[in-house]
Amino acid sequence: MKDNPIKFGTDGWRGIIADDFTFDNVRICAQAVADYLKNSGLAARGLVIGYDTRFASKDFAEAAAEVICGNNIKVYLCNKATPTPVVSYGVLLKKAGGAVVITASHNPAQWNGFKYKSDDGASAPTEVIAEIEKNIASIITNGKIKRLSQAEADKQGLIEHIDLASPYHKQIRKFINLDELGRGNLKIVVDSMHGAGAGYYKMLLADSSHKIIEINDNRNPSFPDMKQPEPIAVNLSKLSTKIKEEGADIGIATDGDADRLGIMDEKGNFLTQLQVFALLALYLLEVRQQQGALVKTITSTSMLDRLGEIFNMPVYETSVGFKYVAPIMLRENALIGGEESGGYGFRGHVPERDAILAGLFSLDLVSKTGKTPSQLLSYLYSKVGPHHYNRLDIEFAKEQRDKITGRVSSSSPEVLDGVRVARKDTFDGFRFILADTSWLLIRFSGTEPLLRIYAESDSPARVERLLKTGRQLTGV
Repeated sequence: MKDNPIKFGTDGWRGIIADDFTFDNVRICAQAVADYLKNSGLAARGLVIGYDTRFASKDFAEAAAEVICGNNIKVYLCNKATPTPVVSYGVLLKKAGGAVVITASHNPAQWNGFKYKSDDGASAPTEVIAEIEKNIASIITNGKIKRLSQAEADKQGLIEHIDLASPYHKQIRKFINLDELGRGNLKIVVDSMHGAGAGYYKMLLADSSHKIIEINDNRNPSFPDMKQPEPIAVNLSKLSTKIKEEGADIGIATDGDADRLGIMDEKGNFLTQLQVFALLALYLLEVRQQQGALVKTITSTSMLDRLGEIFNMPVYETSVGFKYVAPIMLRENALIGGEESGGYGFRGHVPERDAILAGLFSLDLVSKTGKTPSQLLSYLYSKVGPHHYNRLDIEFAKEQRDKITGRVSSSSPEVLDGVRVARKDTFDGFRFILADTSWLLIRFSGTEPLLRIYAESDSPARVERLLKTGRQLTGV
């Protein structure tokens, strides 16, 4: 039996282009999806296939389409690079059996990936991925992959080339009054990070009186001047500079496939993903006066717990990964669900992260309150107290993993940074919750070969001390 290089993580399978992410392996994944669709009775509904702006993503998507069509399953193939949340909406629009998105999201340029979405547009749950992985193992053994050329698939009516931008625009209007939002006079800088989200804010706000300045809106698979297309402070220096140069009111950044959001204030300062999550929840609860549960991953902010207390709304916590958030959102009809990564989903929309809609909500918050982003943060703190956050990403040799795990699992400090450790849990990684609600978390990434250390506390200095302590506990 051949070795299996295809392992699905927190959100799909990702690999190095031309190393393990190859056309042969993409075809294996596509055949595994086709087998899953047939076995689950979803094949007759067809499959949406989308892709991002990375190197050869369009070609990988077409290779996947040839396999799906070879299994006599109709393909709705995006005719251009399309954001993941837009592809997810395409599943609902076409009433398809699911979707494949060729994207490595926020990973560095040498990576690409294969995401699978369920028939509700959400990230496929663990049991579905388990079925697909079982199919992959079988296909690697028997080598049976069906293919049909795109020309022949076109002739047989098995491929429909689709542009989802306009239908998505109509969908967004169900959640926000774009005409009302458009009457503002904001100067907005948008950093699309050379990704699939380029042009969407200009399209959605085309009739507005806002001035929208877009940077990094051209396709460039090398993602220059950034470590990776992830909307975090270290990658957004160009956005910060542009905000200051233009005297802009706010900066918005979307990652490579536009399911993660980054926000910068009017001074060019980065608002952490945890601050943005809490602001979005406050916007829905207080400004929009909506009610509903809040769902957060273990790496998200304790500000959500405080907002839940203030507005008398339940708060649910999950493992890292929107595939864990979405089922609870659907079960509880939750108002919002979010992750530390900057991915946020909303009730009634696709049960998936949508950075474009989250960005529009952020603009509406500024517009409706008349407050700048920095003033909004101060207002949030007046309600929940100051909360600051940071994360360390540490590369490590694979053979170190067990040693790191052993060191942390055997650590039981009674005090961290002078504050009593109220409890330690291993819900997803190793989390230390302090008596003052500060927390430290150590866990391995589910999408990259990284050890991640997270901390939230009441001052930036305390956060840095907690991160330093966390690193000492790992021994790396």
